[in-house]
Amino acid sequence: MKGIVLAGGTGSRLFPLTKITNKHLLPIYDKPMIYYPIETLVEAGINDLLIVTGGRNSGDFLRLLGNGKEFGLKHINYTYQEGEGGIAEALALAEHFADNEKICVILGDNIIESSIASAVRDFERQERGAKILLKEVDDAERFGVAEIKGNRIVGIEEKPAQPKSNYAVTGIYMYDETVFTKTRTLKPSARGELEITDVNNAYISEGTMTFSYLDGWWTDAGTFDSLLRATNLVNATRGAKNRQAEPARAGVQG
Repeated sequence: MKGIVLAGGTGSRLFPLTKITNKHLLPIYDKPMIYYPIETLVEAGINDLLIVTGGRNSGDFLRLLGNGKEFGLKHINYTYQEGEGGIAEALALAEHFADNEKICVILGDNIIESSIASAVRDFERQERGAKILLKEVDDAERFGVAEIKGNRIVGIEEKPAQPKSNYAVTGIYMYDETVFTKTRTLKPSARGELEITDVNNAYISEGTMTFSYLDGWWTDAGTFDSLLRATNLVNATRGAKNRQAEPARAGVQG
């Protein structure tokens, strides 16, 4: 399976920070934001990656990431999204890279605590279709929300005023090769973008969408509040582990 990190957009909700850099290059605790989704894919055993970026600072990704040596990779692919056409438009740019293989797509501002390796293995065994990861949240109206009946998702509604469940669709999606056929049939939404929710609902309509629940915490980092929350969550987990290790290292040195 191949991995795609979507890291385009203008990051307008984070102005003025994003007037000078791409949102996905901002720091989350001790690393640039883009490191976290890359690490999520690599930890799940996905080593063939494409970064989709855009805007004035796209060259900074190459300077920062290079060919991915820091992540144990031999090569990273890059492509460029012009303008603000939405997540599904950015995904469509990956068709040549995917080359009819299954793909795991992750939004560049999604930060998670746990591994997605088991979900990836499940989807590798899935004959066809798509798989998404859900997380129960208190503010479901901020996200795409899954309506669940039994063991099936019957629909996804984007940012509903009255959510039909508390299960948000996280920014981690797994698709078979038909995803690119589906993106070509999309019509722009009211905000002028090709919506990933429409792609997911197309799979639901044909009965090939599966789902898993994401373990551990999950957050995006696209607003000032969620950027702070992501930093605090990483600090509380990764930072705590670092602090526990420091006395041991000091003892060895002494």
